[in-house]
Amino acid sequence: MNKISLIIVREYLSRVRKKSFLVMTFLGPILFAALMILPAYFATQSGENNIVDVVDETGIYAKKMKNSSSVTFNYLDTGIEEAQQAFKNNQMKSDALLYIPKTESSRDAKAVLFYEDNQPSIVLQERVKNEINKLLEHTLIRSELGIDPSKIQGINPNVNLTTKNIETGEQSLAALTTGLGFVGGILIYFFIFIFGSQVMRGVLEEKTSRIVEVIVSSIKPFQLMMGKIIGVALVGLTQFLLWVILTFIIITAVNFTNPTLLDPTGDQQKVISEQTSLMPDNVEDKSKEMSFDKDSGFAAIAQGLQSINIPLMLSAFLFYFLFGYLLYGALFAAIGSAVDNEADTQQFMLPITIPLLLAIVMSSFIVQSPGGPVAFWFSIIPFTSPVVMMIRIPFGVPVWEVALSMGLLVLTFLGAVWLAGKIYKTGILMYGKKIDYKELWKWVRYSG
Repeated sequence: MNKISLIIVREYLSRVRKKSFLVMTFLGPILFAALMILPAYFATQSGENNIVDVVDETGIYAKKMKNSSSVTFNYLDTGIEEAQQAFKNNQMKSDALLYIPKTESSRDAKAVLFYEDNQPSIVLQERVKNEINKLLEHTLIRSELGIDPSKIQGINPNVNLTTKNIETGEQSLAALTTGLGFVGGILIYFFIFIFGSQVMRGVLEEKTSRIVEVIVSSIKPFQLMMGKIIGVALVGLTQFLLWVILTFIIITAVNFTNPTLLDPTGDQQKVISEQTSLMPDNVEDKSKEMSFDKDSGFAAIAQGLQSINIPLMLSAFLFYFLFGYLLYGALFAAIGSAVDNEADTQQFMLPITIPLLLAIVMSSFIVQSPGGPVAFWFSIIPFTSPVVMMIRIPFGVPVWEVALSMGLLVLTFLGAVWLAGKIYKTGILMYGKKIDYKELWKWVRYSG
């Protein structure tokens, strides 16, 4: 055991002292914080205001289309030919020219949006189309049915559905629950690949440089493998904890210097209004009624977090990250010991990585039915449970299922270590021979 601890210390110190570790430790939090801060920052910046000249031959839309912070409608009294000529000669300071010709039937409304150098953005096109559709709809309702359009909008129901646990009475948020599950599962997926690959490369480097021949003269190959796997696992946990702490410090500092940046109020609320303006008319009116209240928004998030067992989430994340990595790390180490160069690892990597890839692919189906049989079996099978169980836990999983999943993962890890140890023991000193699955099976059965 003392020899394994020496290998663990060696692996840990040798990796945390590398420049790549230091760079990623500080670069990671900056990237994570930027993913949250930059979208909020750009949302606060006032977007480009587009001026659209309008030539309306129908008379339906004249001075009725609503201006916004992103588009201003300027109505012309001239004909389309004169307007086109002025637009070509840059006599009008507009970005586009909207022409609405008169048709035989109002139902067959047509419109043309002329531009010169820069094609109008899809947002501007949808905004213009939406305004025309709304006004035409109101006109048809009023002329053909004789009903005030506002009365039709007024009778549309607006149901506010909340979900509460029948035992605790706590409110839950589906989006928050889904987000936490996805984040936990994807983090484990990436960490297993990143640090598992480090184990494989480390074993391969030592084998190709023949350093391992000196090392195994004083330590068993199995002890060397275990020390390397656990040492890299501790490096991963260290880096993850540093990422969490540094990301929290960066976001806190930014929020302290600019408290309104991460709150959807002020300029960001204008962006939300612009986005809701592209919805159908009745949806837009309802969204305006539901004005954003910062305090109530944070209160809802707090209640949603209370409905999730956060200590269970954190402990489950650490467990599945650690044992999921140990399981795959042992297999990666076996691959590294069996081949002579990194190019030969591809034929052995695919069967190992397929379960993890399948877990990510199936995650969208599991979120739709977290209590279904597919979600159950994928969270029990050890090769997919580290990802899938993390997605299921925020939705509420029976304790016996979590215990069964963890127990099977530990047992499978022990079996994988035994299997990988058999391959590692023979393969770590094997050079110059092309290895296939048949040869690996011989090594596993070898008892010498």
